[in-house]
Amino acid sequence: MTALPVIVGMGGINASGRTSFHQGFRRIVIDQLTANLRQETFLGLACLMNLVRYQDGKLVDQNDRVIEANQIEDLFGEQVLAGTLIRKIEKEHFDPDATPWHQKMSLDSKQSDFTFTVKTKDLPRPIPENWQTTESTDADGQATGMSEVSVAGTLEILHNSTLDNPIKAAGQLPTGFEPAKLYNSHHQPRGLQNVIFGATDAIKSTGIDWQDVLDHVSPDQIGTYSSSTQGQLHAEGMGNAMQARLKGGRVGSKNAAMSLNTAPSDFINAYVTGNVGSTISATGACASFLYNLKAAIHDIQSGKIRAAIVGNSDALIVPEAAESFGNMGALANEKYLRMIDKTDQVDYRRTSRPFGQNCGFTLGEGAQYFILMDDALALELGADILGSVADVFVNADGVKKSITAPGPGNYVSMAKAVALAKNIVGEETIQKHSFVLAHGSSTPQNRVTESHIFHTVAETFGIEDWPVAAPKAYLGHSLGPASGDQLAWALGVFEHNIMPGITTINEVADDVFDQHLTISTEHYQCQPQDVAFINSKGFGGNNATAVILSPNITNKMIEKRHGEAAIQAKEAQRAQVKQNQEAYRQEANYGQFNLFYRYGQDMIDEKEIRLSKESMTLPGYKNSISLDLKNPFDDMC
Repeated sequence: MTALPVIVGMGGINASGRTSFHQGFRRIVIDQLTANLRQETFLGLACLMNLVRYQDGKLVDQNDRVIEANQIEDLFGEQVLAGTLIRKIEKEHFDPDATPWHQKMSLDSKQSDFTFTVKTKDLPRPIPENWQTTESTDADGQATGMSEVSVAGTLEILHNSTLDNPIKAAGQLPTGFEPAKLYNSHHQPRGLQNVIFGATDAIKSTGIDWQDVLDHVSPDQIGTYSSSTQGQLHAEGMGNAMQARLKGGRVGSKNAAMSLNTAPSDFINAYVTGNVGSTISATGACASFLYNLKAAIHDIQSGKIRAAIVGNSDALIVPEAAESFGNMGALANEKYLRMIDKTDQVDYRRTSRPFGQNCGFTLGEGAQYFILMDDALALELGADILGSVADVFVNADGVKKSITAPGPGNYVSMAKAVALAKNIVGEETIQKHSFVLAHGSSTPQNRVTESHIFHTVAETFGIEDWPVAAPKAYLGHSLGPASGDQLAWALGVFEHNIMPGITTINEVADDVFDQHLTISTEHYQCQPQDVAFINSKGFGGNNATAVILSPNITNKMIEKRHGEAAIQAKEAQRAQVKQNQEAYRQEANYGQFNLFYRYGQDMIDEKEIRLSKESMTLPGYKNSISLDLKNPFDDMC
């Protein structure tokens, strides 16, 4: 039998808030929520943003005034809404109106040579040919450590300056959220801080102690599948490694190690779970999350692993990323937004406009993590079922002229995904109870090419009014974690029966192929959905489409395989898991995260490893690792 990869936990952070228990999804559709869920969402976000805190059993604001949960929206609602989703770039990242750079200047003296004094140790090597240097001495003839420099002709300098950056908006983490203060972060890059938060949030959201997972499987049957597309661009990582010498500084000893795009997996293994099993860091541009998800589910389906942590993290809101993507013409900028809207005033909340009149995508940041198990382990542990992953299809574009242009590979991945889903749940379910979470990058080219793919597939499979949603309209494009944002939305739709519209557009653009699609400009209540298709189109021809099955479908499949009696036998265990989940939900809503960060804790003493021909035992692990490996090439040997 092929194991079914079941989703039992999710966690993370993006511009809409925390991922666990659908907080981020609920922020998007907040006007569609019941009063209780709306209050809980405002409470959780206000605590996340440090507008209020939980202290001595009470909620207090920044002036230590005691307040009630039902007062949060009235007191802080506007700040919560304004400090989430896409908005003008905050100076915590960089000042888009005055972004620092070095202005190159050539100075010419009209009357005489330039003369200035400088510390001798600061003189450049080699001394420029048109410089004359004289080391200064004191009255006793001793060197003072200073030199006088005379420059004949032109002096080339770089001077501190600022520029008005045309890229003004981004999907930033909620204002006031400070992951570095939630654990001893050791000056780690922002992207890795988000990894620690996201992985912890995901594990705790399961309601299952991670040690219980370890006690039920062999240590080598746990897997971590995570990466960052761009590495770590902040000063603690690649940023300083690339800039330091040009800015007159030095490269730090940790910059290289902190820069690797494998670091998210490394940090989870070393500091969160203590994993000794499989670890993979796959990257496929904007489809990187789906590449990691594909690797994880195939290992689960084959039985190589039984539990996995899957996710990505990227923190891209730095001037270099804005300029790089901006100069490609890929990002929405003020000039073209003004032209589209025929106004001098740019609405920074509406820079990302999938399938509408648009001019480029908007950068985002975030970390998304999901806990997957095989169906047998999920049942055995009494896990809460959020959904399952039937498969992920990845297809390239073939020969290309432009490495960034879309191509035919996404037709293949999308068609195969729908075909598989049809064979699992039936044609009628696909036609009436499925929806698409589009890549929806908000570029003119994407709105045409991706919509044509959906149109063609829908027409082929007899789908009418196929709902299409686009998370990047609110979150921006976080690159690596972007499809994780989409998966979180899929699980949110399954839970709440609310289909998010694209409210950042006034209408669907004329060149969009929407004859068989429903692209709404408003959120709306929808019929229960059973299948979500997550689509991603990455630079270089990295196309991927995932088939996500609802909790309803997943539970029916588990019952058919294992029987109702086996499910009933775990009822008490599931009740305890639900109780544990509710406890963490309350803690998280009040900002009490207690992140896992096992720096140097419970390290494995290699001297205590016990090895035989049949198995290996590691200290601290209940189960041994089997070395009774079957020859997969038995028919050839």
